[in-house]
Amino acid sequence: MTFSLTEIALLCVSYLLLIFGIAWITEKGWIPDKVIRHPIVYILSLGIFASAWSFYGVVDLAFQYGYGALAYYLGTGALFLFAPVAIRPLADLARRYQIHSLADLLVFRYHSNWLGALTTLCMFLGVLPLITLQIQAVSDTLRIITVDRLPDLGLAESGLTLKQFLAFMYCALLATFTIMFGSNREQHRGMITAMAFESLLKVCAICAIGLFAVFNVFGGVEGLDQWLLDHPENLALLHSPMKDSASSTLMLVFFATAVAMPHIFHMSVVESSMDQTTSTVSWAFPLFLLLMALPVFPILWAGFELGVPLPAQYFTLGVPIFGDSPILTLVAFVGGLSAATGAMVIIALALATMLLNHWLLPLLQMSYQTDIYARLIWLRRVLIALVFLAGYGFYLLLNNDYSLTQLALMAFIATLQFLPSISAVAYWPRGNRLGAICGLSVGASVWAMGLFFPALFDITAYQLPVEGWTLPVGVNYWSEITLISLGANSLIFALLSLLTQQGEDERFSADICADDELSQPLRLSLELRSAREFRSQLAEVLGPQSARDEVYKALNQLNLTIDERRPYALRRLRDQIEANLSGLMGIGIANDILDRCIPYSVSEQRQTTDINLMENRLGQLQIHLTGMAAELNKLRIYHRQTLQLLPMSACSLGHDGEILMWNDAMENLTDINTSEITGSRIEDLPDPWGSLIRDFALSDDNHRYKQSIEINHRTHWISLHKALLEQDGPKEAHTDLFDGQVILLEDVTETQLLEQELVHSERLASVGRLAAGVAHEIGNPITGIACLAQNLHYDSDEAEVHATADQILSQTERVSRIVHSLVSFSHSGGGEERLVEPMNIHTCAQEAIALISLQKDRQQVQFTNHIDPGITLLGDSQRMIQVFVNLLSNARDASPDGADVSLWSDESEHYAVISVEDEGSGIPPELLDRIMEPFFTTKEPGKGTGLGLAMVYSIIEDHKGLLTVTSPADPETGKGTRFDIQLPLA
Repeated sequence: MTFSLTEIALLCVSYLLLIFGIAWITEKGWIPDKVIRHPIVYILSLGIFASAWSFYGVVDLAFQYGYGALAYYLGTGALFLFAPVAIRPLADLARRYQIHSLADLLVFRYHSNWLGALTTLCMFLGVLPLITLQIQAVSDTLRIITVDRLPDLGLAESGLTLKQFLAFMYCALLATFTIMFGSNREQHRGMITAMAFESLLKVCAICAIGLFAVFNVFGGVEGLDQWLLDHPENLALLHSPMKDSASSTLMLVFFATAVAMPHIFHMSVVESSMDQTTSTVSWAFPLFLLLMALPVFPILWAGFELGVPLPAQYFTLGVPIFGDSPILTLVAFVGGLSAATGAMVIIALALATMLLNHWLLPLLQMSYQTDIYARLIWLRRVLIALVFLAGYGFYLLLNNDYSLTQLALMAFIATLQFLPSISAVAYWPRGNRLGAICGLSVGASVWAMGLFFPALFDITAYQLPVEGWTLPVGVNYWSEITLISLGANSLIFALLSLLTQQGEDERFSADICADDELSQPLRLSLELRSAREFRSQLAEVLGPQSARDEVYKALNQLNLTIDERRPYALRRLRDQIEANLSGLMGIGIANDILDRCIPYSVSEQRQTTDINLMENRLGQLQIHLTGMAAELNKLRIYHRQTLQLLPMSACSLGHDGEILMWNDAMENLTDINTSEITGSRIEDLPDPWGSLIRDFALSDDNHRYKQSIEINHRTHWISLHKALLEQDGPKEAHTDLFDGQVILLEDVTETQLLEQELVHSERLASVGRLAAGVAHEIGNPITGIACLAQNLHYDSDEAEVHATADQILSQTERVSRIVHSLVSFSHSGGGEERLVEPMNIHTCAQEAIALISLQKDRQQVQFTNHIDPGITLLGDSQRMIQVFVNLLSNARDASPDGADVSLWSDESEHYAVISVEDEGSGIPPELLDRIMEPFFTTKEPGKGTGLGLAMVYSIIEDHKGLLTVTSPADPETGKGTRFDIQLPLA
């Protein structure tokens, strides 16, 4: 049963267009995010693990090694079963530091660009057999289902067979797809969705073929059991190879695939959503592998039963062909095509990224002053095409001389050489770059001499004599070569790492990769002081536009602004820019650019702990902490909350003046947001707080009491207390400007005002007593003068003497009234019972004017009393005089010389309204709500107590009245203030 080439070509093109379409509509946003980001989509995308070899060749592996073939699934499944400890740390590193390939990971961990270049070379050579495998599987299956109906295209003359031509067209289509959807530096959402669809298709296809084998070939499960009983040699075939040592080596070979093979590393680490799906992946992906593994042996047995005249590696396609199922034949072909397509696309993408970052860019030494993004995208596109071309060329070179199993083993053994250095990334900080480079070089050399180069010369088995030893060469000795290469690799890596020292940068990276960056959380200093300076410094290398784009991209990712100046925020910005550039051009080049443009300053001062980094990292890790670590973290949170919620305002400073802690009480006192100021330098604090805290921090004082500052036109008094944090090392070695210190601020404004009130009250009492005594003493001579004036009037008949006597009597009466008012004013405010009697408001205001007019040292204004003399109210006239004295005194102080202060009255049915209006500058709107508060005053110190209006308000309230203020009194000029007193009529 065969199909025409046209039919199969249309099927292939339709399938690839379907994949293109899925990726395209995903990129356009037509598929909802909740679907794309669903854990099932990510888990299915990991199905690129199941390449054409797992769809076809694993049946051949089962034929050769029996149950040993399950090692392919068990090795990878075991790694994902322990994903939280095996894969999650690598995925976290990749996400945090924009690691886009295995080479980037090793460069980041070991701080060696040479290791990145070596990794790229070894990976490129090692994956060529795997690419060849995919091409060979597709071309072979194409020929199988079209073998009887191949047209003559005249290709023989060019030395190119039809199968090779079809393989070339297939590579060209895949290169186009990869270039379209994988050449940018962002996460490839469309490609992930397309790979997930491919995985779903191939798992359904192979399961359908397995069910066909069981129920159509054997007639059901019972029929299969009976067939196995009738053919016990097939069961023996499964068990016998397990006794061979090569079967045990398979588990080791396949164990590293999840993190060493470039396409699986790309999906499981680079494109990972492991932070959200770890618990799901650890069981769901092994379940996916189980579904892929279940049909393998039924398909193998069905091929035996049907007598399929094909190699065992193509039984997956041969069973439906010779089982007379055209539809299932097409399903099997599309499933294999899908498996090969997914693997090819991701392999090409991963290899192109590695080649660009670790070979091409370092060799080109290109200038980044032009459009860097377009140039890098085009370079990546060219490299993607070259990877496909190299794979196709290797396919032509091998000329189908090797089975899919042999090609797969060659590739897997090559990538197995990365296992020692990968394992040390997260779990052996002692490993160093020298050990990694030498170990990988030796292991890869053994692989190349034992498998790669012999394959080029069609050598499958040969014993190479080496100084009395024989080195097995050729793919038939793959088990021995695996053990020799990996053993030598691991031994050299371990020995050199133990015998040589790590560099400081390498040790720091090792701690970060071991998820232990908190062991050395150094708070490094930057010479740059603002985010704007980042842009200008990067422009020297990247060019103005690219520098601007990179800085703004990082700022948006961190929710910062271009005016950011906080040291902690600037350190985060630098790290984010470096991570973004790593994704663009590789970690090595990004690190060189940042070290050149935005270096950390080398200071002789002691490097101290980065508290903000510790808090941030512990906050991210706390859900993963267990046991004693979790208990210690709870204790940390408790003490942190204690400091944060402490009712005393507190902050802590680093040795360079960086603000490390700013608690809630400090935020409430200063009105400076904690998140905005934490990580800033003390110089960035706005005044008056900046100068207040800085001067105190730099002083030798441990306490300062009642420091006055002006806040919102109001004087505050602050007491400061300081404690120095214990320092490491000898005290004389600490020459830091600030040292580590904790500063407490105590707002004693209310206490200070109460003290001033008490002092002022005592002064008022003393003045009152003095005024009463002076008035009493003045009263006697005034009485004597009045008597003498009367006697003078009666003793003389001269008109002139009479006039003089009358004037003397008039002046003494005036003096007596003034003294009476002074005595009455000094007696007011006592604890005696308030008088409630008829009082004339006009008279009260006039007496107040008389008292105010005595102060000749104040600016002179014209008091005009327009109050209706007929208004009589019930109340305490002396207290009402106090009201007018205070209001008129404030009006005079607020008015310029020669201004008019007017008193007006108005009556309604139940109330009288008395108004006092001046021609001053008015009261600012923000102060209108506070002028009635006790001790609030806008006058200079010593000229006002802030009690006058509060007392006025209290007296009016006692009289059942209402006091209101209007400022400005004249809206047109914006000048003047008017106080309205509303009192009930008698």
